[in-house]
Amino acid sequence: MSSRQAKLQEDTYFRVMRILQENPDLTQRELAEKLGISVGGLNYCLKALMGKGMVKMKNFANSKNKFGYVYVLTPSGVAEKAAITHRFFQRKMDEYEALKAEIETLRAEVEKLAGEGNQKV
Repeated sequence: MSSRQAKLQEDTYFRVMRILQENPDLTQRELAEKLGISVGGLNYCLKALMGKGMVKMKNFANSKNKFGYVYVLTPSGVAEKAAITHRFFQRKMDEYEALKAEIETLRAEVEKLAGEGNQKV
């Protein structure tokens, strides 16, 4: 995945699968709230994940969800989540390194400007 849109989509999939793995009986509304996205956007994402065979909806009588179902990761979903986790981690480390370099550049600029401001003409 190379396009910005594809990366954002993968990040959303990762976050959805991560939360579902820990809390499979969240309602769509609760899950959307945790993710900071609309319920419609989450529904679209869940349908895509189900279409790819990574998540399935399962009837579960003890679910707090009033419709009595939970979202669970399939074995292929667990494997894909592991691969996505690795890519997500690498992307965040790359962003961190780039941000760290930018901070050092800005720090040097500020120090230079502060030094120039102390010189009297």
